[in-house]
Formats: sequence, structure tokens, C-alpha cells
Amino acid sequence: MDMNSERSPLEPSDSALLDAWRAGDTGAFTALVRRYEAALLRHAKALLGESGAHEDVVQESFMKLASRGVELPAAVAGDPEAGQRVIGAWLHKVVRNGCMDVLKAESRRKTRERAAAAPEAAPSTTPEVEVEDTRGFVRAAIAALPSDQREVLALRLFEEKSYREIAEVTGKKVGTIGWLISEGLQALSGRLAPVLSEASPATVNIRTANGGA
Repeated sequence: MDMNSERSPLEPSDSALLDAWRAGDTGAFTALVRRYEAALLRHAKALLGESGAHEDVVQESFMKLASRGVELPAAVAGDPEAGQRVIGAWLHKVVRNGCMDVLKAESRRKTRERAAAAPEAAPSTTPEVEVEDTRGFVRAAIAALPSDQREVLALRLFEEKSYREIAEVTGKKVGTIGWLISEGLQALSGRLAPVLSEASPATVNIRTANGGA
């Protein structure tokens, strides 16, 4: 279950907020941003790292929601949870597409720079990231993984999305999601062995990350 789903029954649904925004209620759109911003920032950061570009991508996704919006299928009318899934998946897809555009542009830029100048020696070391809690440790370890593994693990562990939800966001098959998560966890096992032995709440998520939808 997505962390965003734990809301008071007295709060308006996402679809109700979207309708209110279209009717001219700017406060409704602000409420939608508050609901999704943290999760979208985590998703974008998992793909783009700490460069700061992830914040721009998320803001652009909200601009697209404001200007273009998302059309809810008739089948989800009157079902707040289904509407939330549609809106959340739409926003995550827009963020993911934006991140892919940034990565492609960065790749083209680096190619041009390599063609224009002699390659420079890469730094011999990278600063050690200090983490004080289990979740920070896991995030630091995940950051070193390939981008496809990094993305699905971030969505599974930190956003608590099901395999099916991750497949909807990334466009990958459920079986591929399971394989990427399995490969990612295997790569992390050595670094996370001390954390797993502590049996903290975060490690329970790690141990059950391969549990499927």
C-alpha cells in the first residue's frame, strides 16, 4: 500500500480535490501537491540522485497536472481509492518520463564534452555518506545500484507499492519487476547484512520486498 493512502475518512478524496481545482478552488490543488510531493521527490531522487534536478522534475509534473490534468476513467467514478491509484500512477509516470528526459540530456551533454575535450581523470575517491538510521543506510546502498534496480527498490521499499503498481509506473512487466527487485536485494545483501541482523522495521520491509503484489 502506498503511504499516501493513510488518510482520514473526513479528508476529501484525490478525485474530489481534482474536481474542486477544475472548478476554480486553488486550495484544492495545493492540497494535492502536499499529498504527493514527498513521494514524487523520493521517486525522482532515486533516478537522478542529489543533483537537484529531481526537484525541477517534480514541479514540472505538478504544472502538467494543473495545465493538462488526468482524466479519470468512468469505471473509477465514486471509488475514492481507485481514483487515488489512477492519479498517483499518472503523477509517478510523468515524473519518471521527466527523469528519463533529464538522463538523456545529461548523457548527450557528456558525450559532447568528451568529444570537445580530453578526458579528465575521475576523482579517486567519493566522500563517505554518513547515515544515522537504517532507512538512511538503505537509501545510501540503493543509490549505488543501476538505475532500473534503484527505481523499483525505491518504489517497493519506501513507497510500499505493489509489484502491479510498480509495473504501471515503469511500464515494465510484473515478472521483470520481481527479477529487478531480486537482483537488487542480492547486490545489497553484503552491505545490509549488519542492518538485517538488527530486525528493525526497515529491515522487515527489505526482507519482504520480494513478496510480490
